[in-house]
Amino acid sequence: MAAEQGRLPAGGRIDRSRPLEFRFDGQAFNGFAGDTLASALLANGVDVVARSFKFGRRRGIVGVGAEEPNAIVTVGDGPGSTPNLRATQVVLHDGLIAHTSRSHPLKRLAGLAARLMPAGFYYKTFMGGRPGWPFWEHILRSAAGLGEVPAEADQDVYDHVNQHADVLVVGSGPAGLAAALEAARAGARVLLADEQAELGGSLLASTTAIGDNDPGRWLADALAELESLGAVLLPRTTVFGCHDHGFYTALETRFDHAPAVGQAGRQRLHRIRARQTVLATGAVERPVVFANNDLPGVMLASAVRTYVNRYSVAAGSRLLLF
Repeated sequence: MAAEQGRLPAGGRIDRSRPLEFRFDGQAFNGFAGDTLASALLANGVDVVARSFKFGRRRGIVGVGAEEPNAIVTVGDGPGSTPNLRATQVVLHDGLIAHTSRSHPLKRLAGLAARLMPAGFYYKTFMGGRPGWPFWEHILRSAAGLGEVPAEADQDVYDHVNQHADVLVVGSGPAGLAAALEAARAGARVLLADEQAELGGSLLASTTAIGDNDPGRWLADALAELESLGAVLLPRTTVFGCHDHGFYTALETRFDHAPAVGQAGRQRLHRIRARQTVLATGAVERPVVFANNDLPGVMLASAVRTYVNRYSVAAGSRLLLF
């Protein structure tokens, strides 16, 4: 098993008393409870997590959440496997198996002819009503670098539930928690949803005090008060649909972090009716555009900060800040 190279000796929100083992592309690694697959890979010194679609160029981890463009993996084996997940959003658990999409070695030779293959060349060259398009389409799709949907029947169970709330809060950072607290204190039925495994949003990687309180202490107190006021707290829940008349749809991944085949409700669809909604989903850092900014080692500053403060992982040993 590879030793962790990038793990800092102290700090973070990981549980060092609960070591975990996992496999990535057939190689064994270790991490801790509280890690994501991405943070554990960085801690183990893994800097290449994918290959580019056209030229097979190396790709590394860029972000820390839903903004991650490169670390797209398939988690699991067999009929219960799930393709095209972001490693930054995969919660690490003991025995996790993940792999990247296979990149044919010959694709890397295509870089030698890069000048002859500008963006969109395949549409202009192979499409346009040409009879050979079905043949080329099969080849291009197989080269796209995305995972494959399993052919076998999935044995897991998926369910749904109806929810009603006076106030739906989407996002559990400081703004979302403050809104949820105000509504709950006023006697409203509050439902708080966040796509991360742990509620807290940016507070999970913050070192800035809130008033006189440490951000971690303020977060724990806020969540405890919300529970005491009867608020419904839904971590691992992505609100993906905003429909007419206050109707929202959300997907909760209930057991993907601790899988067992055939258990009730691996994922749950929430159909939510809300009188009012607060969108507190935060912001995503925009990357700087420059040549070769897609190579391993180029990361968002906010991601580097989060990996250090939340996961106790140093993304590298030498830093160039732009």
